[in-house]
Amino acid sequence: MQVEESFVAPVSKVGMMGQKQPGYYVLRLKAVAGDLTVSQLSCIASVAEQYGRGMVHLSTRQGVEIHYVHRDNLESAELELLQGGVELGSCGPRVRVIVGCPGAETCRMGVFDTKKIARELDAKYFKQDTPSKFKMSVTGCANNCTKANENDIGVRGAIEPKWLPSACSDCGLCISLCPVKAIDRHPTKDGYIYTSAEEKCINCNICTSNCSDKAWDVGRKGYTLFIGGTMGRVPRFASILKKVIESEDELFLLVENAVAFYRENGQKKERFGHMIDRIGLDRVKKEILGKAL
Repeated sequence: MQVEESFVAPVSKVGMMGQKQPGYYVLRLKAVAGDLTVSQLSCIASVAEQYGRGMVHLSTRQGVEIHYVHRDNLESAELELLQGGVELGSCGPRVRVIVGCPGAETCRMGVFDTKKIARELDAKYFKQDTPSKFKMSVTGCANNCTKANENDIGVRGAIEPKWLPSACSDCGLCISLCPVKAIDRHPTKDGYIYTSAEEKCINCNICTSNCSDKAWDVGRKGYTLFIGGTMGRVPRFASILKKVIESEDELFLLVENAVAFYRENGQKKERFGHMIDRIGLDRVKKEILGKAL
C-alpha cells in the first residue's frame, strides 16, 4: 500500500500516524476500557514482529501502538490485525477510544459496571467527527482511577449516603474519614444526628464502606457526569454537569446532548472545555440539561 502525501490525512482517521522518520507510521490500536483478549495480544505481537521492530508502546489512554511500520506494509498490517479481531484506533478531530477502570466486576470500590457503559459509549460514538479531539472516560468510583475530570466526557460512579440513627454508636469515625469534611455531628434535645452536606459531598463510598456499625447506608446510587475536561497545553478540569444520575437512560441522553451541543457550537480545533469557557458554563449546562427534561 503506497501512501502518498495526499493520503496522510485520510490515513490518520483510521489510527495511522506518520512518524518523524520519513515513510514510517505508528499504528494506534483500539482497546475499549483497556481490555484485550490473549488472542488479540498474540495477533498484535505477530504484527509488531513482522511489520514493526518487535516492540509495542502502551499509551497513557490504555491503548497499544505499533511503531516503525513502513508505508508499504500498512495495508498488510491492518488486514492481519482485523483478521485477529484487533481494530485500529482514532486520531484527529473525532471521538477517541473510551478508557475505563475495572469497575464493579472486580473492584470492591466500584459502584457500577464500567465495562458495559464504556462498550455502549464506544458503539455509539467511536470515530464520530467533532470540532477537535474528543475523549471519554468511565471510572467506577470517586477514587477516579481513569481521571473522569480530565476528559471531555467523564462518567464517575456515585453514591449518596444516608444516615441510619438506630445503627449509630456515635463513634465519630465517619467525621475523621470523610475526605472533604462533608459529615458533621449536631447535638439535639434527644441526643444527636449526623448529616452529610450535599454541596460538599463527592459521592464517594468512604463512609458507607468503613462504618463498622453500618450506620451509613447507600441512599441513592448512580453516576456523576463531568463535561469539558482536557489536559495538553491549556489544561482544564471538567465541570460537573449533574451528580448521582440514577438511570442509564438519563446518563446516555445527557451524553448525547453534550456531544450534540459541542458539535453545534464548537469552533474548529477548539476543545469542548474551552468552548464551555467561551460560551459560559451556566448557559451550557442549561442547554444540555434542558433538553433532557
